[in-house]
Amino acid sequence: MSLLSMQNITKSFGGLYANKDVHLTVGKGEIHALLGENGAGKTTLMNILYGIYQADSGSIDINGVAVRIRSPKEAITHKIGMVHQHFMLVSTLTVSQNITLGLREKGYPFTDRKLVDRKIARLCDEYGLKVRPSDVIAAISVGARQRVEIIKLLYHEAELLILDEPTAVLTPHEIDSLFNVLRRLRKNGHAVIIITHRIAEVMSIADRVTVLRDGQNVASLDIEETSSSHLSELMIGRRLETLTRPVTASGPGSETPVRLSAKGISLYGETKKILDNISLDIGRGEILGLAGVDGNGQKELAETLIGIRKSDDGQIILDGKDISHLGVKKRKGLGVAYVPDDRHHDGLILDMDVVSNLMLSTYDQSPFSRKKLLNTKVCREHATKKTLEYRVKSSSVKAQVRCLSGGNQQRLILARELHGYPKLIVACQPTRGLDIGAEAFVHKILLQQKARGVSILLISADLDQIMALSDHIAVIFEGRITGVLKNDGKLELSQIGLKMAGLTGAAA
Repeated sequence: MSLLSMQNITKSFGGLYANKDVHLTVGKGEIHALLGENGAGKTTLMNILYGIYQADSGSIDINGVAVRIRSPKEAITHKIGMVHQHFMLVSTLTVSQNITLGLREKGYPFTDRKLVDRKIARLCDEYGLKVRPSDVIAAISVGARQRVEIIKLLYHEAELLILDEPTAVLTPHEIDSLFNVLRRLRKNGHAVIIITHRIAEVMSIADRVTVLRDGQNVASLDIEETSSSHLSELMIGRRLETLTRPVTASGPGSETPVRLSAKGISLYGETKKILDNISLDIGRGEILGLAGVDGNGQKELAETLIGIRKSDDGQIILDGKDISHLGVKKRKGLGVAYVPDDRHHDGLILDMDVVSNLMLSTYDQSPFSRKKLLNTKVCREHATKKTLEYRVKSSSVKAQVRCLSGGNQQRLILARELHGYPKLIVACQPTRGLDIGAEAFVHKILLQQKARGVSILLISADLDQIMALSDHIAVIFEGRITGVLKNDGKLELSQIGLKMAGLTGAAA
């Protein structure tokens, strides 16, 4: 008998189906991956199971008994727990206080912290979860916070754990630690559902996988019955084009001219340095990957290079010219393009249409304007051409950008920023939130730009992406570069992972 059976689950929002007749079966002692593109209905399905949403139709059985789950509180009574992608912890409280927050338990009051902490310590020992009950959440790592969320579910005696994109913010070492915890959970009879789009991780940790596409079941398979390429085709409905990174003879000791040189860049915050004496060189036609866990200064470095922020120390040299004193517009005029990590906040004006968003950088240039007057016909023709070239799907070039999907919004940013043949592209998390098809398109565009001699700083938390595209890989930790590694086919993820954790002894 299965621990969980979801049958014919249907849920619509405003007449559009998020889930349509979806089936999901999970057994005890099983790690089950829920795989699909963005918008495939994965999180909606799990939100129904956890009681955040109510299904329009369908049934849920737990241990063979039909249940109706109307809230997360009811889900917990059925021994179902969920770790959200953005952790639900109070940063000013301790680990112990967060785990028992809002709980009442018969037998002893939660004022008896020693008793609570002993119970937490037992769970930590049993499942290999390395945290201390007395630690304040604000003072522990992202990986430790995730472990706290898992302990919280185990404290609630959850038998079925749902993890939403659990590896998105973890270093390789932390991912290995998480997978070891999941294996212990499986061994002790717990069921785990992982919501993910990372096929390599599915193949590594899952026993079974269910693939959703457009809100419907595509397949449910034992991992032993499938392969990475097969799962990729199931996810997107077609075979992905295989991209090959051209090798560039760049970096120290090469004859490739340096396009960008950042020398001793420092940026001061209120209490400490945000960027600490960063020096990087990028050759012409080179992709330099910047790897690191989010929040270690990547965004600030990108904004300093393109002129949004002014560094407190250091120089930025582009093709031999010091551009440190120049603003964003002048740097763009010299060929610096920027793909921001937050397309809604920094990349687009959502209430404006496609035409207007494409004109944000060039509205005052010929042939789009003359004597400070926009030529609307030329602007519209340009937008039509660019949307076709970058395969931006919209009802019209006059459609509001907020009506476009995330992938189409990102294509629109690329179409705007790469117009006019840039010399340098600062691409900050360029595939964040994109499905596998849109991600492949972005990779293709970046490699095309590299082939024509453009220099690219690729900032990404996705190490697979960094490894696939970069000629050299710089690692950032707490605002410092902890090493620059040559991606020559011999480089191992463990070397990068050590440097991401601030351990600089790994061989370069």
